Amino acid sequence: MSTQWMWWTYELDRLLDGIRFMYISMDYRKHSFGIRAKSPAGNWMRCCGRNIHWHACCCMRLDGRATSYRLSGCFTVLVGNERIILGGQATRVLVGAVIPGFAHMKNSFSESSHLLTNDFIGMVLWYLIFLPLLLISPERLQIPFGISFVLFSSTCIGILSWAVRNAGGPGSMFHHPATTNSVGWGVMFGITAILGAWGASSLSQSDWTRYANRPLAPTLSQLVAAPITVTITAIIGIIVTSAANDILGEVIWSPIQLLATIQEHYSSSPRSRAGVFFASIGTVSTQLAISLVLNSVSAGMDLAGLQPKYINIRRGSYIMVVLGLASQPWQLLASADKFLTVLSGFGIFMAPLIGIMLSDYLVIRRQTLKLCDLYKGDSSSIYWYWHGFNWRGAVAFTASIWSQIPGLVASVNKDKSPAMQGWIKLFNITFFVGLAMGFTWMTVLSYLFPPPGLGVEAPFVEGCHPKSQTDSSPRS
Repeated sequence: MSTQWMWWTYELDRLLDGIRFMYISMDYRKHSFGIRAKSPAGNWMRCCGRNIHWHACCCMRLDGRATSYRLSGCFTVLVGNERIILGGQATRVLVGAVIPGFAHMKNSFSESSHLLTNDFIGMVLWYLIFLPLLLISPERLQIPFGISFVLFSSTCIGILSWAVRNAGGPGSMFHHPATTNSVGWGVMFGITAILGAWGASSLSQSDWTRYANRPLAPTLSQLVAAPITVTITAIIGIIVTSAANDILGEVIWSPIQLLATIQEHYSSSPRSRAGVFFASIGTVSTQLAISLVLNSVSAGMDLAGLQPKYINIRRGSYIMVVLGLASQPWQLLASADKFLTVLSGFGIFMAPLIGIMLSDYLVIRRQTLKLCDLYKGDSSSIYWYWHGFNWRGAVAFTASIWSQIPGLVASVNKDKSPAMQGWIKLFNITFFVGLAMGFTWMTVLSYLFPPPGLGVEAPFVEGCHPKSQTDSSPRS
């Protein structure tokens, strides 16, 4: 499966990211900096897949870090089930455009649940569409994904045109000055939030680039197309929210909720219902595409890496769906600032893992690998270390995250005391600090205590016997 179409599925996420950043009260014209910083992070990891055609689990076995794809899988489950809620909400708006009374259905859930009855019904309907799609191989979905791209692009253009025309421009909020003195730190928080959110994706880039038919095939999509599309859609989100505030008199950070509010604003007129209906088709289709490729298949690969004997990609995808419901993602979506803080918190763990991986592959081993040993699960592999556990990576990981925890706790608890301001600022750049510390610690420890198999290089031979390339050197 080529990665050339992967960037099509990013659009709604970037639209949401641009709008969420408006809640950190900085200059609205600076929000796109955080979005644009995200794309280069994954580009570091694509070389593993495009050159060697290995998947992310093998990449993580290289330095003995099974914890990496456990964390990556957990994060994929968490973020993946944001899609489930958004897909359910998009379906609710779609049905509400056809049956206006559905949008006003009496809520039978408690207010503290942050879940409406019609949202729940929409989620069930979305599930009925989504679950059968998991049976289809991803490489057969390229044409449907192309259709989804066209549909949602039309939705974005339509909403942007409506907002700018009726507001007479990008809206007054777009020109407001920052309401905080820490604009620079606000920009850094935005960058960290996006990098933290896509840390798991960066760790698993080789899952997709390994299907490339030539080493440079993923470059166009990941280095050129993805940064352009994610930046444009994020800016659209900012402009639409600003303009819609002038038109509707309220700030709406969800484009799905915006569609429902537009229908209400025009008293469910036939014209507004038709517009909302066709726009909702685009949002539903793109949520299906995102959930299939970036979450279900990715989570399936991560979980299959844990227990390949019992779990394949398809089973892992269904496990993701079940675990996602148990995580109650609607609670995370209750407020934009809470969700951004949660995403930033994952950067604490993901950034050191990326730094460790970069150090081991690029610096310590200098891109020389014994590929067959990556598929051995016993002491005959030079990458087995101690029962598959590399203490160097564990020490580097622990040493890299401890300094970020106080800032995370203070941010979640909204602690504004002077004593915590330094920790909060450190937390705002946690991805950069964590990546640098993980890289440095792993490099230093590996030079002081060299791991086995340095400089050993051998290609993978199809059907090679586990004992054919046995290395008798001691493991440490």
